[in-house]
Amino acid sequence: MPTRRTPRTILVVALAVVLAVALAWFAFGRDSDTDTGDTAGTAGTAGTVAEPTATPEPTGTPEPTGTPEPTRSPTARASAGERTPSPSPTTPPPPTPDELAGVLTHDVPDRLDGELVVLPGSEPAPHPDREVRTVRIEMEWGLPMLLSDFGDFVMDTLNDDRSWGGDGSLSFARTDGEDPDLRVLVASPGTVDDLCAPLATNSLYSCGRYGHAALNAQRWIDGAEPFADGGGSITEYRRYLVNHEVGHLLGHQHRTCPAAGALAPVMVQQTITLGGCEPNGWPRP
Repeated sequence: MPTRRTPRTILVVALAVVLAVALAWFAFGRDSDTDTGDTAGTAGTAGTVAEPTATPEPTGTPEPTGTPEPTRSPTARASAGERTPSPSPTTPPPPTPDELAGVLTHDVPDRLDGELVVLPGSEPAPHPDREVRTVRIEMEWGLPMLLSDFGDFVMDTLNDDRSWGGDGSLSFARTDGEDPDLRVLVASPGTVDDLCAPLATNSLYSCGRYGHAALNAQRWIDGAEPFADGGGSITEYRRYLVNHEVGHLLGHQHRTCPAAGALAPVMVQQTITLGGCEPNGWPRP
């Protein structure tokens, strides 16, 4: 006789089936979704794991080509701490004869107003153990000359060993005081005429008298033809002019050429003629 199942039995069986299906879904369907990483409905049949598509290896990026090192300017090198070569030091040229004697231009007025400017300051004698003569240096205002350079030239000449103190008897000190032993000045030709009168210098010559050696600025700047024609330089002539006129203040008189071709004594009037001698600017050449 067939077994009769009650409704309760049927219900229990149905629940068991549903529970089994649910467990199977949790066991297989949920794991499959997690492994593929896809959303529901894209994995195909439940329980099948889709293999991920292999991502191709990235192709290598080519190495950048080298950029040439830029050439740096001297300024860039200096800012980077590199030392730029400095120019080689050059020796300055020696002063010209005119610069040495204080001459600026060769334009000399025939006459100025006679105002004499004294070179300020003083310089001791280089040989104080000798008889010292004080010298005041002056220049007529308006001449195209530098008083300081003129003064240096005069004092260098007088204290040279070839000058009047070269025998060890004298030394010269510069002063701007009121009572010098002698004055050496340069002035326009007309002013020299006034300072030398009654001696006739005729706006051409210089003189040494009355305690001053008055040098004609035209002669100082341009020299004298007889001296130049004899082969003397302008610097040598200027030495002669100082030594000759100061020689008069020291008591020396004019001399004549002793023999043709001989060196002229400094007291020969070499501005006028050499008398057959060779030009010379020094008492003790």
